[in-house]
Amino acid sequence: MAKKLVIIDTDCGIDDAQAIMMALAAPNVQILGITCVFGNTLVDNVCQNVLRVLSICERAGIPVFRGSARPLLGDSSFQLEDHFGSDGLGNVIEDKDPHWEEKIQREHAVNAMIRLASENQKQVSLVALGPLTNLALAVRLDPGFPQKLKDLYIMGGNMEGIGNVTPCAEFNFAMDPESAYVVLEEFLCPTYVATWEYACRNALTWEFFDELINQDSPAARLMKMIVSKCWAYSKEAMMARRDVYFGPGFVSYDAYAVAACIDSSVVTESIECPVRVELKGSISRGMMVLDRTNKLKKSHNVFVLSKCDVAKFGRLLMESVRQPRSK
Repeated sequence: MAKKLVIIDTDCGIDDAQAIMMALAAPNVQILGITCVFGNTLVDNVCQNVLRVLSICERAGIPVFRGSARPLLGDSSFQLEDHFGSDGLGNVIEDKDPHWEEKIQREHAVNAMIRLASENQKQVSLVALGPLTNLALAVRLDPGFPQKLKDLYIMGGNMEGIGNVTPCAEFNFAMDPESAYVVLEEFLCPTYVATWEYACRNALTWEFFDELINQDSPAARLMKMIVSKCWAYSKEAMMARRDVYFGPGFVSYDAYAVAACIDSSVVTESIECPVRVELKGSISRGMMVLDRTNKLKKSHNVFVLSKCDVAKFGRLLMESVRQPRSK
């Protein structure tokens, strides 16, 4: 059986690292490239984090491309250095690679996206795990880019007007609302959105998390190290807050989008409807609105994921930290 061709666009923080590992472990997936965007940390840190994950998983041959360093308009006002650390991986890595820039492709991430989709028309699944700036730039450079894709999977946005960095907006969309708007208006390929609420409400147990990071493998040891001082992966901190932000257990946000891409049976329920990203509201800017009655008269629906097979999702996560397969 032919492998699913995938491009991963990432702002590689801790949950992105886990999501990339999941894609690397999937026997039915061929990753054509990983494109980097600002978000959890500076884009240069994102590039280094991706290279580290690929090295640990013995997949250094996958090309990595540097992309957007800031939003389409102005600069982002959100800095979440206390979430995954200023470097995106918990501020615990000391042996930085002094030669990392030599390992990054010279081609810009946006150009690479367009080229790879053009070379493999209707065959590439694009998985977006960070702000959507690279994707918005791609459709501006090549208006036909979305139609060249097989499908698009997004981790971001929200369903119910509940935000995690503003009262109404989820982090990835809040970091660049204009790009999120452009993508959800102009990407007419099949589009699947793993929202913040979807991740929170399909959480895994903290007992599963302990088992996951204590596997005897290089990938698991990396995960254990980068979560060791990160409050976002502290059971005690989560339980103390007890709010919708953290869900009832361990949540690896970006992995939900990757899981949907590599195994559609993980998703058990979704809502098919038009959506739009709010740009003007002082409080609601960056919020994704579901138009279930199609008052917007849009011709394009997206699939907003709502329920998943948590046991199957957990198996994919566990497989992601086991010894790498030779490919």
